[in-house]
Amino acid sequence: MNQPLTAIHNQSSQCFELLVDGHRAYLDYQVLADGRLDYHHTFVPNELRGRGVAAILTQAALDYASANGLEVLPSCSYVETFMRRQQKRES
Repeated sequence: MNQPLTAIHNQSSQCFELLVDGHRAYLDYQVLADGRLDYHHTFVPNELRGRGVAAILTQAALDYASANGLEVLPSCSYVETFMRRQQKRES
């Protein structure tokens, strides 16, 4: 039985990460001087692609920002596209 994939927030490394079968996927961020979170890089290894891993990481990162009242700067193109699609679905 497949267990759902869950992203872990690694605050000390400023990333959200998923470990599956020895492969690490991650979304890196930086806390900016004005308090915003710059989600600047997402990486999914070839072995995990096509499984929705980037979406899981991004949703976890956005949920964290929302729960903590933080604004996001999506300088990663994947995060920017994900947020745009999410806004279209909500409108």
